[in-house]
Amino acid sequence: MALSLAHVTFDCHDVLGQATFWSAALDRPVDAEASEFFATIGFPASPTSTAFMFIQVEEGKSVKNHMHIDMNSDDRSADVARLLGLGATLVGEYDEWGHQWTTLRDPEGNEFCVS
Repeated sequence: MALSLAHVTFDCHDVLGQATFWSAALDRPVDAEASEFFATIGFPASPTSTAFMFIQVEEGKSVKNHMHIDMNSDDRSADVARLLGLGATLVGEYDEWGHQWTTLRDPEGNEFCVS
C-alpha cells in the first residue's frame, strides 16, 4: 500500500478569498462548486499536481505554521512581486546554506516560501 498526497487543506474565514488568491497564485481555476463554506482548486488531484482545499472555520490563525508550502520559481523576484500584488505580505528574504528564498504570508496569514 502506498500513500499519495491528495490535497493541501486550508482552514480559513474567507473561503472564496483564499481560493481566489491561491487560484491566481498557481494559475489554477476555482472549482465551479465553490461556496462561502468550501472550495477547491485543482481538484481532483493528479500525479503531478496537488489540489488545494479551503474549508470555513470560526477560529483564526494564532501562531506560526508548523508546516508550510515551498514553491520553486524560475524568476523569484517577479513571482514574489506578483504574489504581493495579489495580496500576500512579505515576511523576509533569506540566504542560508547556499539557498535563497522569500517567505510570504497569504491573505489569512499562512506562511509559504518561494525559492
